[in-house]
Amino acid sequence: MAPARLQARPTPELIPPPEVRGVVPLNLGAQRDGLLYVPLRHPLGGPRPLLVACHGAGSEASHSIRPFMDAAEERGLLLLACDSRAATWDMIHGGYGPDVTFIDRALQQVFSRYAIDPSRLALDGFSDGASYALSLGLANGDLFTHLLGFSPGFLNPAAQVGRPQIFISHGTSDRVLPIDRCSRVIVSQLQQAGYDPHYVEFEGGHTVPPQVQQQALNWWLGTALEGNS
Repeated sequence: MAPARLQARPTPELIPPPEVRGVVPLNLGAQRDGLLYVPLRHPLGGPRPLLVACHGAGSEASHSIRPFMDAAEERGLLLLACDSRAATWDMIHGGYGPDVTFIDRALQQVFSRYAIDPSRLALDGFSDGASYALSLGLANGDLFTHLLGFSPGFLNPAAQVGRPQIFISHGTSDRVLPIDRCSRVIVSQLQQAGYDPHYVEFEGGHTVPPQVQQQALNWWLGTALEGNS
């Protein structure tokens, strides 16, 4: 089995709405763990979309969840974010391994407790997390239907499995990961590999403007619903 392959799979059968809501620790790791966010107000009827978020280098799960919490309340999304085992993701250190194992355990926990819509299962990330989300997602396109990369640096997929839909954004003034060496190259690589990424450039630096995040969410949920029609 390829080291980047995830084994967890959702079971979308109806499950009663969860009793525990808000920010829920995974309790899978002693020092670096992860978080699930379950909307406080949304009724959560039926299988829900799940957004799995990968943080940037030196960051943590809470930083990945916070920007999406309002959208989760409005749209009934579940948010899952894991801490990388080290300061950044295993693939960036040289190979897939402990982070893949941890993400798989986290997904198994979520899938066993919540009804997740398998047609609206997205993997997203920012910066190093975007590089990881795109690379890991391409190797697990039979699980993740959508990949969202905000200001990624590079691609390093262990395999290409399935046909996930892909959204990429990048600031034209990014000095951390310059757009010419990063997203413009990545988009070309994806196109050469047969994908059709939805690509957004914006005026700004190494960030995710709120309007770009909103555009990404609309794209994800809109294309998922179109695929079901």
